Amino acid sequence: MAMISAWSYGLAGVLAALLTLYLASGRRSSARSGAMFLAVALCTVWGMLGLAFALTGQGIFLAGSLLADVLRFGGWYLFLIILMRPESADGAPATAATGWLSALAVLLVVGGFVAQAMAIFGVDLAGSAQRLALFVSLAMSVFGLVLVERLFRNVSPDFRWSIKPLCLGLGGVFLFDLYVYSDALLFNRIDADAFSIRGFAHALALPLVALSAIRSHDWKRRLVMSQRAVLQSATLLIVGTYLLFMAAAGYYVRFFGGEWGRALQLALLFAALLVLAVLTFSGSMRARLRVQVGKHFFSYRYDYREEWLRFTATLSSQGGFTSLGRHVVRGLADMVESPSGALWLKDPSGRFFAQAAFWNMPASPATEDADSPLCRFLLDSGWVINLEEYRSLPRRYDGLVVPSWLVEVPNAWLVVPLTTGSELIAFVVLATARTRIDVNWEVNDLLKTAARQAGAFLGQMQASEALLEVRKFDSFNRMSAFVVHDLKNIIAQLSLMLKNAERHRDNPEFQKDMLMTVEHSVERMRQLMMQLRQGTTPLDGPRGIDLADVLRRIQTAKSGQGREVELSIEERLLARGHEDRIERVIGHLVQNALDATERGGRVWVRMARQGDQALVEVGDTGHGMSPDFVRERLFKPFQTTKPTGMGIGAYESFQYVHELGGRVSVDSAVDVGTQVDLLLPLFEVGKARKSDELSGKHE
Repeated sequence: MAMISAWSYGLAGVLAALLTLYLASGRRSSARSGAMFLAVALCTVWGMLGLAFALTGQGIFLAGSLLADVLRFGGWYLFLIILMRPESADGAPATAATGWLSALAVLLVVGGFVAQAMAIFGVDLAGSAQRLALFVSLAMSVFGLVLVERLFRNVSPDFRWSIKPLCLGLGGVFLFDLYVYSDALLFNRIDADAFSIRGFAHALALPLVALSAIRSHDWKRRLVMSQRAVLQSATLLIVGTYLLFMAAAGYYVRFFGGEWGRALQLALLFAALLVLAVLTFSGSMRARLRVQVGKHFFSYRYDYREEWLRFTATLSSQGGFTSLGRHVVRGLADMVESPSGALWLKDPSGRFFAQAAFWNMPASPATEDADSPLCRFLLDSGWVINLEEYRSLPRRYDGLVVPSWLVEVPNAWLVVPLTTGSELIAFVVLATARTRIDVNWEVNDLLKTAARQAGAFLGQMQASEALLEVRKFDSFNRMSAFVVHDLKNIIAQLSLMLKNAERHRDNPEFQKDMLMTVEHSVERMRQLMMQLRQGTTPLDGPRGIDLADVLRRIQTAKSGQGREVELSIEERLLARGHEDRIERVIGHLVQNALDATERGGRVWVRMARQGDQALVEVGDTGHGMSPDFVRERLFKPFQTTKPTGMGIGAYESFQYVHELGGRVSVDSAVDVGTQVDLLLPLFEVGKARKSDELSGKHE
């Protein structure tokens, strides 16, 4: 038990001493740093005095350890209370909020010191001095827990991340002491086993305290140490902890093993030493420990802010898909000092990968199947393949088969997968670096993270190009739908003319009208051909249109089809637009009214001025439309009430009128009729001349 106590308190004293030196290496520029240094230094004194008593058994060391224990409590009280002090407006700590805590802490420390002194010297004034000392120690443990809880609950959220390890460590220490002293008071004896490992419990809390010190930059200045020194210290600490654990296990095996106890203890210790030797000489274990120490205790090789800004700027400077691929290769290559590289991108069909971009590397016609071992390995593992490591240690890349074309790539070094979501979108092959670079965990993490961002850029670019292509097809399909709709109307006119040709072929008026219809159809088809070549936008700008002439032509055309349209012109008006399109829009509305109205019904067109716009009212007493159809389907492409209609005419009319700055309104009821109001902007001669003059100057 004395040996366990020695190891326990010795470990606590050594760790506290190391932390004390660590804190002393920085400038204690604040009260918080000074209070923490004092508390850890008192822990060092307490641990060393406990070690001295365990080794020598001298009472003076026990007395010193008990008194140092009280002072250690006081040191942590001081540190916690200073942390809880809010700062006033001038930056100085305000003491009013923690005044009563400070007073209670001083009272407990003084009372504990007096009680321990009375117990040491055997002074019994009002009962047993030892029970009084235990009671005060229990009260000090409870007060420590109160301070920890109050600190964690009242600290600001942005500081909680830094303070959390400290609260966990000190809370665990005070909770262990609470158990020790409450058990002693309850059973009127001290648990020797618990008291002997008390130092070990405190030693476990010190790394958490150190972690908070590292996170909280206002407590101290960071101490710069070599990785080799920290690696050796971490190894010694792990070995020492392992030996202490196995020694304790051996002790309990011997204690409970009866007559077989010693033999079992020797067997356990031999097995422990053998395992320790195997782990000590294991290269993989040393490598893992080195990686962990490098990850968590030292600044990284790269300035990640600069790397990320540079890589993002490289990707953002692209001028097209091919240029983006080259920038991706160059950005990844610059991270590892590679002089060249190439990008293999998945084909749109998704069956294989082909070279899409290269930088300082010859073009390659080689392709790689999407389900090849290389692609499956890149997708499943997400690893950066180091081909040099693969050649020397292929077992690390279990399941990987390097294709022959990749072996033939000059100076091929790294294969970096580019993924988006769960899909492998591309991979980059980089050439050997200009200088010797150790491709460790940090390089791998940097390349994988940058590759994910590059994969997202490539995926977004592919999606944008696909969307642009879809929009082009959509624009062409929309234009084709308009053209087909106009062709349908032309065919209807020609069909009607042929239908009446047998009966009226000797009528000169019919022949004249037939020639005009054919001429109009040819001209309209010629315009449609120009539309297909040039796009949907008319070549000429809007002009002044005599709406009265347009309406009369429409009335005459419908009369030739055997239908009568009532026409009312209240005022001669000039509207702004394209004459053929305006005539097509109004003609479409009139034709719809005629189609919806049985013979004997009424169809009318009225034109009037409404403010600074021309009103063209097209009405009928036909079948009408439901409010739902008008609200949800009218003026939508491919929506119609006609059995053979396409639903394009109303959509085209609506779009064109709104392009001119006009408005379309519909009032309809089923079996009552429909009235459509077109509001078209008027053509103002003064503004038109000014616009023509400006356009002439620009030309």
